[in-house]
Amino acid sequence: MTLMLASVADIAEAETAIVEGADIIDLKDSSQEPLGGLPIATIRSLVAAIARRRVVSAVAGDLAMVPGRLREAAESLAATGVDYIRIGFFPGENAGACIDALQPLASRVRLIAVFLADLACDLSLLPRFASAQFAGVMLDMAAKGETRLIDHRDIAALKNFVDACRQTKLMAGLAGSLEPPDIARLLPLDPDFLGFRGALCAAGDATARLDADHVKLVRDLIPRARLATEGHEDVKVDLRLLAGRGYSGESQGKTETDRVFVHDLVLPVLIGAYDFERGKLQRARFSVDVDIRRNTHHAEDMRDVFSYDVVVDTIHLILSRGHVDLVETLAERIADALLAYPRVCRVIARVEKLDVIEGQVGVEITRERAAESGKLHQLFSGSSDLAVTKTNG
Repeated sequence: MTLMLASVADIAEAETAIVEGADIIDLKDSSQEPLGGLPIATIRSLVAAIARRRVVSAVAGDLAMVPGRLREAAESLAATGVDYIRIGFFPGENAGACIDALQPLASRVRLIAVFLADLACDLSLLPRFASAQFAGVMLDMAAKGETRLIDHRDIAALKNFVDACRQTKLMAGLAGSLEPPDIARLLPLDPDFLGFRGALCAAGDATARLDADHVKLVRDLIPRARLATEGHEDVKVDLRLLAGRGYSGESQGKTETDRVFVHDLVLPVLIGAYDFERGKLQRARFSVDVDIRRNTHHAEDMRDVFSYDVVVDTIHLILSRGHVDLVETLAERIADALLAYPRVCRVIARVEKLDVIEGQVGVEITRERAAESGKLHQLFSGSSDLAVTKTNG
């Protein structure tokens, strides 16, 4: 389950974030990027006003890597009653000493180390954070608004970060000028939380006020842990969103589909069954057609669409796993991964090797979801049944 973190500056914004369903209320001065901290008195009053209705985190501030200074700031924040403290870790030689200085606080408050993806990130520190009983690590951005997290770390690198956190039993968070279209791309990586500010504000301006409609859009794109039907009446379910993702109880009538496609995507690939092909990159061309269950209304925003970015990211993630002997294996993996999305009915995957002969060789396969699997009972993407009808193209 991925949680939604919303950064707020005052009680009015906190109330908007709570009403629209944010899981974590993050207290931060977004006018002082990248890690602007609010005054201690303001944080104390916000913690009291939120009154345990949500988990609360706070940023320690844009502080130099001085162990004593970090410890002092964290001690002050811990005394306000926040649940999490986010602390920036910048490139330098004092990181180990700073971790040691903060370790005694870990028994009283959960510490989140923040790396800035557009600066150097020393992932070798993850075991040190785990040993010091930090709760987690997150990636953010120093230069907000100019570029996004995904501009500095491709989808495979972000997957490696999340996996590395998992291996050290640390929570993994992703933030950094994230926009609504990024959400569908990042959810398959299974981060513990995604952090937002600009996307929650009018015109994407992180210094503007939180806008309820923008908060709702982001909230709706991140599946919740439980629905109102499970006894949580305060959780609002957007039926339009569920229909858009293909969660439907309807089983009568013909299923109408739309097609999302990625054609002629050429990438370097470690592929080949011959010994001389191992360890050698070859060009491969990918063309993928995805038939998706059609919405009953016109698409209006990201809640209504299955993005072609998901197809591209799926290919990149599969390639990041290493050498593959056969183009057939690549095509099967692509089809299987995309059919895991409940709205996907059919996948045509074509993989061609371009460096074998003066021409192209490869395979095209068609994979379909079994007819009975149209009756979807799962509530989150990635949990769908994978019954398929296999047809060679």
